[in-house]
Amino acid sequence: MSRTTATVLVSPTEAAEVPPVTAAPARRRPPLPVAAISAATLSILVGLWSLAAWAGWVSSVFLPSPLAVLEALDLAARSGFADASLLQHTLASLSRVFGALLAALLVGVPIGIAIATSRIGRGIFDPIVEVLRPLPPLAYLPLVIIWFGIGEASKILVIGLAMGPPIIIATAAGVRSASTDRIRAARSLGASPRDVLRFVVMPSAVPSILTGVRIALGAGWSTLIAAELIAAPRGLGTMIQAAAGFLATDIVIAGIVVIAAIAILFEAALRRLERRFVPWATRL
Repeated sequence: MSRTTATVLVSPTEAAEVPPVTAAPARRRPPLPVAAISAATLSILVGLWSLAAWAGWVSSVFLPSPLAVLEALDLAARSGFADASLLQHTLASLSRVFGALLAALLVGVPIGIAIATSRIGRGIFDPIVEVLRPLPPLAYLPLVIIWFGIGEASKILVIGLAMGPPIIIATAAGVRSASTDRIRAARSLGASPRDVLRFVVMPSAVPSILTGVRIALGAGWSTLIAAELIAAPRGLGTMIQAAAGFLATDIVIAGIVVIAAIAILFEAALRRLERRFVPWATRL
């Protein structure tokens, strides 16, 4: 029995119409969320901390375990520490930080606009900002106390002076980054200088201002601790200083954890505001 092979002839036109056979594209794995990476990093750090405390690599006087810190937090929340509860200390610190932030925004944003839009404004305010920016708050804290006393005004003023330069510089940079073409288009349509500033320049400056606020909050929290060391009846800095005097390291770390948690929450809130109101400025 013979085997025959059938030959199919395909014209060049039909061959061109036949689509080439390609392999199915490999399915890519979705990238890990940033929140998952951050949570894994924190888990590793806490695990190393727990291991160091359990193995006795560091004395518990200097590095208590995470469980001891949680117990100290619970004790400070229920029974208080340094004549106030943890909530009272936290609210006192928050009032100082946000009072200073509000003052820094009300003063810093107009100054930043003046520096970016006026030669006179730049000549007046730029030297003052450049003098204040590199100075550590502890350098002028004694002078502020001599001038304004040891009340709440002096503490808010010191924190506001630390927050002001980042907001001013960020505002000036944001105003300068406004598109020249959009400004010219608005002027050609009859917009007044106030309208150009309100509807063209300021929306372009908002991402930079939010970045300046994030930097200013970091400077404000670091300055808060120094400001509360001077005759503050309540505050997280006061609690930390009182705990350090008694070698209560667990309370010291508990205060640091509270400050870090608050800072992380407000950082997340600012990023959410940025994604909500200026989504074009987000990158990742």
